[in-house]
Amino acid sequence: MYLRIAAQYVLVLIVTLSINFALPRIAPGSPLLYLVGEDVATMTQAEQDQVLREFKLDRPIVEQFVNYAVGIVQGDLGVSVRYGMPVWDVLLDHLPWTLLLMGTSLLLSASAGTVIGVFAAWKQGGKHDIGALTLVLFLGSIPPFWVAMLLITFFSAQLGWLPSYGAYAIGVASGTPEYYVEVVRRMIMPISALALVNTGNMFLTARSSMAMALEEDYIMLAHAKGLRELTVVFKHGFRNALLPIYTNVMVSMGHLIGGAMVIETVFSYPGLGSTIYDSVLARDYNLLQGAFLLVTISVLAANFIADMGYPLLDPRVRRPGVSA
Repeated sequence: MYLRIAAQYVLVLIVTLSINFALPRIAPGSPLLYLVGEDVATMTQAEQDQVLREFKLDRPIVEQFVNYAVGIVQGDLGVSVRYGMPVWDVLLDHLPWTLLLMGTSLLLSASAGTVIGVFAAWKQGGKHDIGALTLVLFLGSIPPFWVAMLLITFFSAQLGWLPSYGAYAIGVASGTPEYYVEVVRRMIMPISALALVNTGNMFLTARSSMAMALEEDYIMLAHAKGLRELTVVFKHGFRNALLPIYTNVMVSMGHLIGGAMVIETVFSYPGLGSTIYDSVLARDYNLLQGAFLLVTISVLAANFIADMGYPLLDPRVRRPGVSA
């Protein structure tokens, strides 16, 4: 059973990697324009071929794909056109910042959205439920970049409390207390923007799932037995409402690696999201392929873990031959 599920994910990975190879090459533009700028117009064909040869972009498409596939197996993703260094080094430089930013925002939005959603479902139809629903729907409808610009305008431009760009202060030695203080200060606004926008999704999932669970017959039976309200809500209701919440969190975890391109770009945050944006502008095929590979693997891994975790959370979804 597990072998069959793993084989399905491997097949999806192969198809996705093929699309990953094709997408940057379908996009209009040439990496030559970034490599040599507008001077490409004055270069001879031989000079252009030499530049492409250095980055192995002169080979036929089939040969490029074979090199791409072999490189993935060997852990060699090539050299970044934009940075002039191995793709893995570029990704590993930016990955920790994305994990820090996205992981913290996911923790906050998942916790706040679940708690508020469960409470709203418990008090469904009351003023707290209506107020929370109105607020999260409003926040969820706001574009993330607009929230980011509002935060910058208020907390940075008007009050001057927080810096509006970067992940650390230039000139401050790494590892010092001042360095970590600046890292935290520069995280506050990006994390707040992401959490404000994403809490609504978590809230709606938790509220809907919990509301459905509280309408089941076993909840009425628990009340009839004289169990305490909190016991009924959290031991019986929340436990059975957990599966959709767990799914939503795992899907969100799968997108951690990709970062938040808009937010990272607005705050000039050096995560993978802004790196992908820059590599698109530069037509940096190797870096785009490496970044998408990392995102693909993270999404598939999160879905695979979620698939394996379902039987442990709810025996009703166990497949034949699978035991907890």
